[in-house]
Amino acid sequence: MSKLINCDLWSDNNGVHINAHAGGIIEFKGVYYWYGEDKTEGWEGRLAYHGVHCYKSTNMVRWEDEGIVLKCVEDKESPISKGKRIERPKVLYNDMTEKFVMWFHSTDEGHTIAKSGCAVSDSPLGPFEFVGAKWPNAGVWPLNMFDENKRPARLIESKNYSELKFLDSENKDITKYNLLGRDFERGQMARDMQLFKDDDGTAYHIYASEHNSTLHIAKLTDDYLDHSDEYVRVFPNRWMEAPAMFKRNGKYYLLMSGCTSWDPNAARAAVGESPFGPWIELSNPCKGKNKFNGHDEQTTFGCQSTYVFYIDKEDRYIAMFDEWHPENFIDSRYVWLDIEFDEIVGYRIPWKDSIRL
Repeated sequence: MSKLINCDLWSDNNGVHINAHAGGIIEFKGVYYWYGEDKTEGWEGRLAYHGVHCYKSTNMVRWEDEGIVLKCVEDKESPISKGKRIERPKVLYNDMTEKFVMWFHSTDEGHTIAKSGCAVSDSPLGPFEFVGAKWPNAGVWPLNMFDENKRPARLIESKNYSELKFLDSENKDITKYNLLGRDFERGQMARDMQLFKDDDGTAYHIYASEHNSTLHIAKLTDDYLDHSDEYVRVFPNRWMEAPAMFKRNGKYYLLMSGCTSWDPNAARAAVGESPFGPWIELSNPCKGKNKFNGHDEQTTFGCQSTYVFYIDKEDRYIAMFDEWHPENFIDSRYVWLDIEFDEIVGYRIPWKDSIRL
């Protein structure tokens, strides 16, 4: 058994710090694949200059660098051109098509586009072929829609504010406007995101929408390459991002953060009866203090959630976090913590200096 020290430099087989931030892990035929954002130095390192990085491992401690599996292109008009933003990439294997499907937050340097990008590959190691980027669910109302948002007067009002520059962090101004109605025809905004594959193979796309004010959970088509026109709004005007969905004993859980840009905040948690809910918000699941940076549960140990992966043979759930270093993004670190389940509080994530695997 080996261990990884949280907030330390995690080296790959070449002795280089692993460069797969805001990512996720899948297991396929006994091999684990870790996909994430490839960061570069300095503040500009938040932008994509190479693409999506992939590493593989058989024990989740020793990781082999498999390079860039979705590459940036030179065409400045492309959503995956160098200098754009390819954020929070996640991959699922589709048993029906035998394809590996990647979704990611696709936007520009100024963070104004808020689309979802999709790519597909025959192999977990790529290369992934870019399918396109879109605003999800154009012309579709959510399943838990309120009739108030459909009133003609409200729709006309919302379109009059289509050019306003709303803040993407918590503020009261957004609650005055019908952003769902504003974006109804073109499709909804999609920022920080996650993918979740249920036991029956159905896949869901979870993303922060409506200028980050409200979470959307959308069912994907059977091939995972598009949205099925079925989605719900979750926690309206609650301001949650960095979502991670997982399932245990028939219950569905969410791990999220608040919206404070690169600054850490208190983690959010929720439990639901299905991916479409109803969802009940739980208390902050984090407990303890990170001795390496001095942060405690009020700032999620100085980190932000990105994914929860399940080790089936151990019935073990591990929450993945990023410790962001905005002054030099390539130096951002990783924190992995075991999740403990409790019938009263839902689940806890206690701080540990290291994780044994």
